[in-house]
Amino acid sequence: MKRNAYCLFETPLGWCGIAWTEEASPPAVTRLQLPEATPKMTESRIARKCGGRRPSVPPPEIREVIERISRHLGGDLQDFRDVPVDLGETDLLERQVYRATREIAAGQTRTYGEVAKSLSPPGQAQAVGQALAHNPIAIIIPCHRVLASGGKPGGFSAHGGPTTKTRLLAIEGTMFSSGRRAVELSLSLPFPD
Repeated sequence: MKRNAYCLFETPLGWCGIAWTEEASPPAVTRLQLPEATPKMTESRIARKCGGRRPSVPPPEIREVIERISRHLGGDLQDFRDVPVDLGETDLLERQVYRATREIAAGQTRTYGEVAKSLSPPGQAQAVGQALAHNPIAIIIPCHRVLASGGKPGGFSAHGGPTTKTRLLAIEGTMFSSGRRAVELSLSLPFPD
C-alpha cells in the first residue's frame, strides 16, 4: 500500500488540506480537502483519508501546487492539468470521468450529460455524478465545473454543498446559461458555517 503524507494550508477560502505520495518522484497529489467548518475539521478529514498520519512538510513540488491553489482561490486562475495525480484504487469509469473533467477550463462548464457523452462507451450521466461525488482531488480535478441539466449548479460533496460550488464558479467568472454570472448567485448565498 502506498504511503501518503499531508499538510494543511491557508487559502482565501479557508484552510485546505493536500495529500501526496511519499515514494513517487515527482510526488503525485492523492487528495485535496476543501475547507470544512473549522481548520481542525479539515485536518481531521484529510488525516483520516491518509490513515491517521501526522502532517508532513511538503516537498518543493507540492509547495508549488499549494501556492497555485491559493492563487487560484484568490482569483488568479491556474491550469492544473500538469499536476501529477495518483488516483489509487479508482475504477476505469471514474478515471475516464476525471480525465474528461480535467479538460474543462476555468470559467467553462459542462453538464453531467455532456461529460457522459465523452466517455467510452458514451452515456451514464448518473454514473458521472456518482464518480464526481467521490472525486478525491477537487480543484485539480475540477468537479465544480460540472453542472446539472439546464445550467443549475447541482450537487457538490464538499462542505457547504452547492453554495461552495457556486463560490468556486464565481471565483472563475463562470456565466450560467440563464445569463447570470456565478458571482451574482454567490452574493445571495450564505457562506457555509
